[in-house]
Amino acid sequence: MKLPRFSQAEVLFSLKTFGSGMLAMYIANRAGLPRPFWSLLTAYVVANPLAGAVRSKALFRFLGTLLGSSAAVLLVPTLSNAPELLTLALALWTGLCLFISLLDRTPRAYIFLLAGYTAALIGFPSVQAPLQIFDTAVARVEEIGLAILCASLVHSIILPTSLAPTLLGLMDRTLGDAQRWLRDLLRPGPRQGTQDPHALGTDRRRLAMDITQLRLLSTHVPFDTTHLRWTADAIRAMQDRVAALTPALSSVEDRLAALEQAQGGTLSADVSALLAQIGRWLEAATPDQSAQLPALQAAIHAIAGQPALPAWERALRMGLATGLEDLVQGWRACAQLRRDIDAGLSGTAMPRHQASSNRVLHRDYGMALLSALAAVLAICLCSAFWIATGWSSGSAAAMMAAVFCSFFASMDDPVPAIHGFLKFTLWSMPISVVYVLVLLPLVHDFGMLVLVCAPLFLLAGCYMARPATMGSALALLFGVAGTLALHDTSNVDLAVFFNAMVGQIVGIVVAARVTRLVRSVGAEWSARRIQRAIWRELGDMAAARGAPGNTDYTVRMLDRIGLLAPRVAMASPDDPNLVTNDALRDLRVGIDIAGLQGSRAQLPAQSVGTVLASIASFFRQRSAGRSSPWPSSLLAHIDHSLAAALASPHADGRSAVTALVGLRRNLFPHAPAALSPEGVTP
Repeated sequence: MKLPRFSQAEVLFSLKTFGSGMLAMYIANRAGLPRPFWSLLTAYVVANPLAGAVRSKALFRFLGTLLGSSAAVLLVPTLSNAPELLTLALALWTGLCLFISLLDRTPRAYIFLLAGYTAALIGFPSVQAPLQIFDTAVARVEEIGLAILCASLVHSIILPTSLAPTLLGLMDRTLGDAQRWLRDLLRPGPRQGTQDPHALGTDRRRLAMDITQLRLLSTHVPFDTTHLRWTADAIRAMQDRVAALTPALSSVEDRLAALEQAQGGTLSADVSALLAQIGRWLEAATPDQSAQLPALQAAIHAIAGQPALPAWERALRMGLATGLEDLVQGWRACAQLRRDIDAGLSGTAMPRHQASSNRVLHRDYGMALLSALAAVLAICLCSAFWIATGWSSGSAAAMMAAVFCSFFASMDDPVPAIHGFLKFTLWSMPISVVYVLVLLPLVHDFGMLVLVCAPLFLLAGCYMARPATMGSALALLFGVAGTLALHDTSNVDLAVFFNAMVGQIVGIVVAARVTRLVRSVGAEWSARRIQRAIWRELGDMAAARGAPGNTDYTVRMLDRIGLLAPRVAMASPDDPNLVTNDALRDLRVGIDIAGLQGSRAQLPAQSVGTVLASIASFFRQRSAGRSSPWPSSLLAHIDHSLAAALASPHADGRSAVTALVGLRRNLFPHAPAALSPEGVTP
């Protein structure tokens, strides 16, 4: 039999986690707290190889425990004489907290997730002794707080692992993906046919996923143990800048392909020379590229100022110039922010940076509501069985239903994960039997307790350090440590043990069955739902009066692309309802709608109003599942507005041209390379 081999980092993580758990349990014992094994379990729950993640999760867990305990203290004494109402109140509280946590989608969501099932963990066992609920809640907060403090201290002081290498590596990979895309645009030769379109599409979607992953990981930055925590504002600003590069890169790619088509398959000499000039600027890698900017900007403006060209080609050049200018300025800002972050890591003072909020990420209210409903129903079913039968361990079933309906609610189909947790819970039963009924009765001092627990917890801790086995190891430890907590009651026998284990299993099974019936969905269903959210927002943007915030929209759309890509990959390739390659196009359409809304005062009101109204109607019908072709008159109205924008004397007319060119290319990609006759008449 081949023994597992663990890395030095994995062994160190396991030792620190076990040490923090034993320290917390020792202090809890010395302080006379009633359930010291809860401290041990908490030390493992908040453990993470990164010290910053431990500290942030510890804070969020403490706040969630405090909030959930307060809810239990308010609800249990008030409704203890009406068990049905108490059950409903605790179930509704769990569902409400789960609903809020699913809308957050950042590590902060852990506060509400924990607040929900903590009330169930404290409230249900206290039903038979409601007058002791305050003491129970205080003890629970003390035990959790003690474990959190010990875990934070041990992981922060003893060879702490900084978030910096992981986060900076992800940031540099994201910048590298964006730079690779930019190099693809600047290379000589045709835009199409020289590279695998599928590979290019994969690269583009990976960039969107990297941006969202970077945004979520950076939530832990303020809790890091190094100078990285002082760079939090610059990192968030970098995320916004890289996110803004994505639609600009996609738009420039499309404009270059359209120019090639309009010019007979090759780019004109001045455009090719400009791309080569930008390429040299990009490769210069000087500390400050500002000296080359005036010449570069003059060359960009020059390709747009060609009045003798046909109207459509002139419009394409203006759109290309706007996109290239955005790319140059955006890449320069990214390079400067990256230098600011390096300076902050070395302890140098940094300028302040403004960034968008994580609240602009995609939110699925419907799925959050279904998840909350599943939790409420599972808790009520377990509680109804408990009340009807008078089963002494019925509270364990209700508690486990609350926990497992909450743990995996962010998944499309949580049932396989719940079944996996159940499998390792069953595997933990024989280990728990040995510990509770054989080993623990032989323990007479704390040193012997450490020796008894060390083999299992140290081995499981090494597996917890591996992402692939973390869930399985935590499930095993959850089952063993939860059972060891029975020893705290000084009332352990075979009947109590099996009743408790059966209660846990019943709760997990009910959680899985109710989840399967109420909210388990497939990858195809989730992908279509995300697509409908994209189309609904595009319809709302076109119908609005005024321009929305581009940064917020871009961040939310990139988040949706990141959510959509893995689901499309898992979905059936024969599903006709999944549009796998249109997400970046929809992102460009939203940016163009926002640009047109911002410059509509300089354009014919009737044509622009018709364009936006048609777009709003189309996307709203599409989001409702009713697909219809674009109105035949829409292209003429776009061309009419585009001709007016090209003739506009306003200084900001180029932004209107850019938006209309984008809409024409995205909505009518096969339209002739000339404005329609109707487009040049009022």
